[in-house]
Amino acid sequence: MRTSSTIRTRRTVKRATRISATLAAGALALSLTACGGDDDNGDDGGDKGGGDKQPGASVTLPKLDGESLEVAAVWTGTEQENFKKVLAEFEKRTGAKVTFVPAQDPIINFLGSKVAGGAPPDVAMLPQPGAIKQAVDKGWAKPLGAEATKELGENYSPGWQDIGKVGGKQYGVYYKAANKSLIWYNAQVFENAGAAEPKTWDELLNTAQTVYDSGVTPFSVGGADGWTLTDWFENVYLSQAGPEKYDQLAKHEIKWTDPSVKEALTTLAEIWGKKDFVAGGASGALQTEFPASVTQTFTGGDQPKAGMVYEGDFAQVNIGETKAKVGTDAKVFPFPAVGDTAPVVSGGDAAVVLKDSKAAQALATWLASPDAAAIQAKLGGFLSPNKSIDSSVYPNEVQKKIADALIAAGDDFRFDMSDQAPQAFGGTPGKGEWKALQDFLKNPKDVAGAQAKLEADAAAAYGG
Repeated sequence: MRTSSTIRTRRTVKRATRISATLAAGALALSLTACGGDDDNGDDGGDKGGGDKQPGASVTLPKLDGESLEVAAVWTGTEQENFKKVLAEFEKRTGAKVTFVPAQDPIINFLGSKVAGGAPPDVAMLPQPGAIKQAVDKGWAKPLGAEATKELGENYSPGWQDIGKVGGKQYGVYYKAANKSLIWYNAQVFENAGAAEPKTWDELLNTAQTVYDSGVTPFSVGGADGWTLTDWFENVYLSQAGPEKYDQLAKHEIKWTDPSVKEALTTLAEIWGKKDFVAGGASGALQTEFPASVTQTFTGGDQPKAGMVYEGDFAQVNIGETKAKVGTDAKVFPFPAVGDTAPVVSGGDAAVVLKDSKAAQALATWLASPDAAAIQAKLGGFLSPNKSIDSSVYPNEVQKKIADALIAAGDDFRFDMSDQAPQAFGGTPGKGEWKALQDFLKNPKDVAGAQAKLEADAAAAYGG
């Protein structure tokens, strides 16, 4: 959610329209009712691994009794606990012992301190293609072995394989994906207000006014986490400027002082600049972290702090911490079209081997398998780009349709722009794009100033 110069040559897909149409038309149609189908998760255990495929398993893992591994990721809370269940199944199948190491953003800095101390984790979950490139350039990352590469080839579209490559070699397993073009809303608030799900930006503004007139602040914004603001910008920019400009800005082939950026920031200011539309105003939003931005939308009965919150499918994890039920109390609609086509932005987290060993490569192979993905998919708040997973394992119809749409889209997606940038610009708290957009949220009238700051920081990070 939060990636260097070879990212400039990263394969980018040429069209965003097919996934946009798929998502808008059936996959995310959206007054969906949650359903409880959650059987067949494919995580059959069997005996400890001995190089054979166990009953009900799709992947062969080696016997690793006595081996120990460390896996680092920035995940916290429920997301961390759910991932630990995936690691526990790996332990069960192989006999290895896996320890989860909590990391901090930016994870490259965290890993740098571990490498300097002579104790890097065996595997790291990197949230940015640029971070993978940096890990390779620094000599930390190790190419995936034959088994992991084979598993990737069987279960992933070429696009998802390619964003894990550097210099033509496969380094990353994109274990977790995200659809970051969703707006979640409190169904009771909409019902009380007589508000409808919008399909265009103008309709979104009208819906926001309707919610406001009913006595509820329209939007909750997690501005304390700068990455949420980059996601807002990317959706507006992709829809308004189009995929070609999006790719150019992602590679810094056009400057942030371009008129297309001015237009997108001006559009964003139609919400960010209206203090009554944002819970707590700008100052309140800048003190609200992402998890709280979600939970405060679905608590408080008929008077929550906000009626809507923008973010990806992973917001379901945080909704799950409230009494709201996804599909009934908490509903979702696609990010409205600002231009001709509704935007679809994706993100993801990739497993990268830092200490090459039989056990580390086996873990990468495991994370590339549908068996591993199915375990966390069943728990909710998780989306896998693994095309071999049976979508019936997702815990509700909303999540199932989001997952089906991602797989049906194949390679037709746009990856999160800030995640394609050098981490100094697109992935560091308090710096670069994160900080510039936080400052813009505070003062949305200063479009030119925001553009100048974004361009100065981008030029420094991209090298001119």
